[in-house]
Amino acid sequence: MFVVVISMMLFALIGAISPGPVNIIATGTAASFGFRRTLPHVIGATLAYTLIVFLAGIGLSQLLFAFPSLSQALQVCGSAFLLYMAYKIASAPVQSMEDDTQKQSPPSLLQGALSQWLNPKAWLVSMSGVAVFVNVNNPYYLYLLAFCLVSFFMCFIGIGSWALMGDVIRRFLSNAKQQVLFNRLMAILLVILVVLMTVSF
Repeated sequence: MFVVVISMMLFALIGAISPGPVNIIATGTAASFGFRRTLPHVIGATLAYTLIVFLAGIGLSQLLFAFPSLSQALQVCGSAFLLYMAYKIASAPVQSMEDDTQKQSPPSLLQGALSQWLNPKAWLVSMSGVAVFVNVNNPYYLYLLAFCLVSFFMCFIGIGSWALMGDVIRRFLSNAKQQVLFNRLMAILLVILVVLMTVSF
């Protein structure tokens, strides 16, 4: 089982740290609000992904395959929510006056969870992982539990890394114009990802 868990860790980390909507949101949020205020988004997305892995493991993936309309509804809702998050990033406040930014709110834990829950990439990665690491091993639920735990920690590390990167970038955004430009760049990247996901799924 040790070798399988190591493989799970590599798979989950690659899936979590590769560019995607949730990571773009984490970077943009941390660049605007700092790492600490981005943690609710990171934790919410991590918890949501762990739940997705669990649901994929107990058979929800088969339900989505059996009823394509559910997958289409997920895609539409996910795209709409991610576009809303792109708007939030693009309109995020600049950090020239700390008092003003404290009044603004970064994405909440619930919004972080929704951004992951409605993220098609999360469902595809989780279903692939369940197929490779869980379905072929016994006892089934022990491997599912192991994959859920591994997914939780690797997801937190993956999204957290993007948030840390945003926090580092924040220190170089010394004026309002640079901050606005960076936020809009992050928003554009998120919109591009949404369009690419819509075309490819």
